[in-house]
Amino acid sequence: MQYMPVTQSMFLIAETRDQPMHVGGLQLFVPREGQTAADLAEEVHRKFLDAEEIQPLFLKRPASPASIAGYTAWQQAHDIDFDYHVRRIVLPRPGEIKNLLRYVSLNHGALLDRSRPMWEVHIIEGLQDGRLALYTKIHHSLADGVTALRILQRALSTDPDDRTGTAFWDSALLRRRPRKRTDEPRTGLLRKVAGAAGSTVGLLDDVLGLGPAALKVAVAGISDRDYVAPLQMAPKTILNVPIGSARRFAAQDWPTDRLRAAARRHGATFNDILLAMCSGGLRRYLSDQGALPDRSLTSCLPVSLHADGDGDGNAITAVIVRMATDVDDPTERLREIRASTSSAKHVVRGLKQVQSLALGAANIWPLAFAPVPGFVDFTPRGFNLMISSVPGPDEPLYWNGARLDGCYPVSIPMEGLAMNITITTVGGKANFGIIGARAQLPSLQRILDHLDAALTELERIEPIDA
Repeated sequence: MQYMPVTQSMFLIAETRDQPMHVGGLQLFVPREGQTAADLAEEVHRKFLDAEEIQPLFLKRPASPASIAGYTAWQQAHDIDFDYHVRRIVLPRPGEIKNLLRYVSLNHGALLDRSRPMWEVHIIEGLQDGRLALYTKIHHSLADGVTALRILQRALSTDPDDRTGTAFWDSALLRRRPRKRTDEPRTGLLRKVAGAAGSTVGLLDDVLGLGPAALKVAVAGISDRDYVAPLQMAPKTILNVPIGSARRFAAQDWPTDRLRAAARRHGATFNDILLAMCSGGLRRYLSDQGALPDRSLTSCLPVSLHADGDGDGNAITAVIVRMATDVDDPTERLREIRASTSSAKHVVRGLKQVQSLALGAANIWPLAFAPVPGFVDFTPRGFNLMISSVPGPDEPLYWNGARLDGCYPVSIPMEGLAMNITITTVGGKANFGIIGARAQLPSLQRILDHLDAALTELERIEPIDA
């Protein structure tokens, strides 16, 4: 058996029937020239079943008995029942996108079987536009969003003539694409948001530095009106209620060039524009429901601590930012969002990995108690929802010549956090995946129109520093 770190076991401990703790993804592929979606589905299915040399991550399951040892250790499965893990589906006619989203919605509320390695792949045919869909799900104890995107990326190629496509779990992928050197400069979300956080050298110094780091956070919480410190209370909204297991999923993409142009126009970051879109979309959606609070919503932003070349798994911390949903003027709203994200960056800049993890734990600790009866109803929330951004490659990607045309994350609503927004930037698109509790968030798909309206608004207003 293999020891299970607490950063992995907490996702198993937090899981209930009404709160599945798996992450997922919906990928859309355009068949190569001369190939139909049915042909591509047959090819994908055959290649996936042929890939019997499996990466260790896809063999892990909680130790037996799962209700006791399964929170402390992993076991390796000796074989895989591919008929269970790999499923082939045909959508009902007419095969509209709403049929596909309904399928994902219904299946994302179903728990993964802990007696098996906790992942599934659904090969979905029948879309009337001729594309093939893959819906994948993997337990959050095994992988976070960055790892999930890495796994997908390894199975794809930037060469449309490459015909070496195989299953995501094929061990050959780890040998085929050597890892980057671990001493290369780090890039991506960590560099943008958390500065130098993440070095594990001098662990003792990191631990001894927790006191000064906590003081820095406390001082910022008092002196900086733009910084949202841990334990500051968010307003009560329809997003912050107990939920059931039924889900509703909405997805759409926008060109990254369009968002980058808006960022340049306002002297903001790409992530600031993403948050401003979410703020405008949430403001309109909650207004539709007659449920927009007078105070601003706050969002928790998971921050990856993965370095280039490190291992798969979980490595995340979190910061909280003010969404300015109480501000009617879009120019002032963007200005406040930019100030809040800048303050969060300033506070975490220079923290070491242990300190960053401690800050993240302080921000998200109430999630561990959310399943306790009455906790959500009678305990103030530290934030209203989680919004994640996972950057990927800009260039087009292919699987055996079939072009990846959409890559939409499907994340986790929780008790007291009925909505989750996750964005991946892949192949020149910002792919938004919005997952919500079905009964508590009616007409969730309307938020897509509100997100588009918010982006259009950002493109029309005067630059915030003009």
